Amino acid sequence: MVRAFFLFVAAVGFGACATGMGFAEKIAPTPPLGWNSWDAYGLTINETDYRANTEVLAGLKEYGWQYSVIDEGWYMQDPFAEKLDARKYVWDGNGILIPAVNRFPSAAKGAGFKPLADWVHAQGLKFGVHIVRGIPRQVVDQNLPIAGSGFHAADAADKESPCPWDDGNWGVRDNAAGQAYYDSMLRLYASWGLDFIKVDCISDHPYRLSEIRQISSAIRKTGRPIVLSLSPGPTALDHAAEVGKYAQMWRIADDHWDVWAPEHKPGANEFPFGLRDAFDRLAEWQPYVKPGNWPDEDMLPEGELTPHPGWGDPRTSRYTKDEQRTEFTLWAISRSPMILGTNLTKLDEFTRSLISNKEVLEMNQKAVESGQGLMPLKDSQADSFPQRYWYARAGSKHYLAVFNLQDQATASDLPWMVFHLTDKPHAAFDVWNQKRVRSAKTLHVELAPHGCALFRVD
Repeated sequence: MVRAFFLFVAAVGFGACATGMGFAEKIAPTPPLGWNSWDAYGLTINETDYRANTEVLAGLKEYGWQYSVIDEGWYMQDPFAEKLDARKYVWDGNGILIPAVNRFPSAAKGAGFKPLADWVHAQGLKFGVHIVRGIPRQVVDQNLPIAGSGFHAADAADKESPCPWDDGNWGVRDNAAGQAYYDSMLRLYASWGLDFIKVDCISDHPYRLSEIRQISSAIRKTGRPIVLSLSPGPTALDHAAEVGKYAQMWRIADDHWDVWAPEHKPGANEFPFGLRDAFDRLAEWQPYVKPGNWPDEDMLPEGELTPHPGWGDPRTSRYTKDEQRTEFTLWAISRSPMILGTNLTKLDEFTRSLISNKEVLEMNQKAVESGQGLMPLKDSQADSFPQRYWYARAGSKHYLAVFNLQDQATASDLPWMVFHLTDKPHAAFDVWNQKRVRSAKTLHVELAPHGCALFRVD
């Protein structure tokens, strides 16, 4: 006997967005798809490895993969050093971080990332980098001039708001000097051909609205359509309208890693954030999903996390294949940005089969274009209930996802009304297994522990 179900969240349709699209919507009309170096390389990515991964990504662009992002540390001459001074940050005469030439040789002679970005664009992809908000402390010590202004670094630095978990920078003041510093930074990076910037230590612990506004304003002044991604989470729901006004992506969880349900002590932070908790977190944020605004559950730590992952030892993802497919399906149907964390040069066939499933990726990109909405469903006693249900619609296609949160296998016969379909027999298509399901009065689903199934009903 199936329990009574209720609608947990119903996102508003987006048909009205077709007219009068704003700046954010034009930059990211669909959830960004791409690759980021952090989960496989941590601070250590270099030009050779970046190019090798980007070449693989270019081979996947027919499926929608687009952004190739260099995460933290590209301005460090020695990313393996433990102390800040020994890492040897590199900046220009105006205190703006620039690539370390010993790791990115194409940046020689003041070229910055322009040659590399040009190469990425020639592959048919888009180029991105990560920064930690703020201004380098050593730049402030030297009190370097801020380009295009009469200000100096000390005028912009906010020593009362450093990043509590990264000792490289001071914060930036909410004043004209602070705005001038971010303006000069984004002007330089835009001249390189930047398409995506991930800014860390800004959307939670601490939440820095003033610097979010400054960076967003600086991007607009460049005239270049650069996606602004805010990190880390969990961004508070109370800030949804604010972050949606200034950014296209914002993290809704702390760093997400390849664990199902990590144990956190009461009152402790949520690092690492596990897959089990992502279901309800994504559901909470569904009302804020729309073109130009994509609540971000973080990268997909699947496949090979080598040679120097941002957390833990080099490894093949701890996920089972069922958990990997569950994660990929959940991110896709919830319309979260999908940023791969795997070492693309070491793709196994199973991971490749996930990231090259055209229909799953099209669901992520097109699920609400019809204006019908996107709805996660769950039981009224969800904490004890073994499954989660999500529904999405793209044109005449209905997508139904069933997830097993239990540590043992489950079997169920689900009424079609659970998925907003009429109470009559329906036939379906099993998207992952590529097989047809005969017409029946209910949908029969058998799932492995932590497994999922995805069906299409036309």
